[in-house]
Amino acid sequence: MHALGPPESVHALDVSGLKRPDVTFWTVWEDDVLLGCGALKELDAAHGEVKSMRTPAKLRRRGAGRAVLTHILAEAKGRGYRRLSLETGSMEAFRPAQKLYESFGFVYCGPFGPYKEDPYSTFMTLELK
Repeated sequence: MHALGPPESVHALDVSGLKRPDVTFWTVWEDDVLLGCGALKELDAAHGEVKSMRTPAKLRRRGAGRAVLTHILAEAKGRGYRRLSLETGSMEAFRPAQKLYESFGFVYCGPFGPYKEDPYSTFMTLELK
């Protein structure tokens, strides 16, 4: 993330951010190989944010990202959220992530929560039913 945009445009959570009480973090493993991870941050009682979705490029196409996002969606619905939103990069390197989110029904939107318009950010949201 840090190599693809200026520091003020990188919204990835560091370890201390992942340990906050409003964030839940999951990983996907194959034996002793970490395939991917993702987190869910509570914005308010009805709105969650997908955070820290990562799958190393060399380990993609194994279903880890889809598995983590499926789990995050189920958890968000279980918590009673009505909306799930996310921020991802706008550069070509983030296109695979955008396509994954689109396949789950996420649509493009404007900034939400603490975010502001940024040429390095793409915002997406999904109404949960």
